[in-house]
Amino acid sequence: MTRNRLQDIVPKLVLSPSLAMIFVFVYGFILYTLFLSFTNSRMLPSYDFVGFANYVRLWNTPLWWTALKNLAIFGTLYIVICSALGLFLAILLDQKIRGEGFLRPIYLYPMALSFIVTGTAWKWFLDPSIGFQSVMGDWGFENFVFNWIVDRNMAIYTVVLAAVWQSSGFVMAMFLAGLRGVDSEIIKAAQIDGASNWTIYRRIIIPLMRPVFLSAFVVLAHLAIKAYDLVVALTGGGPGGATEVPATFMYSYTFTRNQMGTGASSAIIMLVMIFSIIIPYLYSELKPRDQQ
Repeated sequence: MTRNRLQDIVPKLVLSPSLAMIFVFVYGFILYTLFLSFTNSRMLPSYDFVGFANYVRLWNTPLWWTALKNLAIFGTLYIVICSALGLFLAILLDQKIRGEGFLRPIYLYPMALSFIVTGTAWKWFLDPSIGFQSVMGDWGFENFVFNWIVDRNMAIYTVVLAAVWQSSGFVMAMFLAGLRGVDSEIIKAAQIDGASNWTIYRRIIIPLMRPVFLSAFVVLAHLAIKAYDLVVALTGGGPGGATEVPATFMYSYTFTRNQMGTGASSAIIMLVMIFSIIIPYLYSELKPRDQQ
């Protein structure tokens, strides 16, 4: 009896410090950030309650609207291109091509790098004075121009390029696992009926991979909303704030411009964005199958 009781208590004792730290340093600080968003905090936390004044100030700030516009551009292109490219690479590897064991880690390797390393490498690559444009000029293509990173209208697309390069291999792995999980008997039955490979993928395999598409969307959307280190390493939010996103806006207003209340309110808006994605996903996954 005592032994059984110990077996029940020991796992809880082992996990309790981790759970306590999660509640304090994750949920506790989320609540504290929410509280700061309703105060007149500047360089240091303040406890003067100002209601929704910080949120009003936030939505009246032009740079915040620029950050949201950039997030919409970056997030849409990032999710769509990564999903399309990941699906294409997964279908390619699913053909049992020779060298699959060699190609798969090559596609996955970028995801092993941090976003700081990716941003720094792509910054060098896209720098007109030392990167791709300079190399093409040295090869004799003197009229070749690729200066997106210093162009206010195109700089956000360099962030998309770097992010897609890093994440598409991870999405490929998700889709490849989904493809390998499709019942082969269904595919064989369709082939016996004379269905082409295109029809099999379009009418059978891809619809069966709906949960994988949903999972990929949730992961990519979450990464897009909280994108910070890649932007800082690649463009620093420039040129002239042209690549500002909500995460960099939150950091700059909290720690650089000494507007902690406004920065906290932007962090809460980002949290709401993430919840708006995670909650429907969890509802879809946890709902009983007979209700779906």
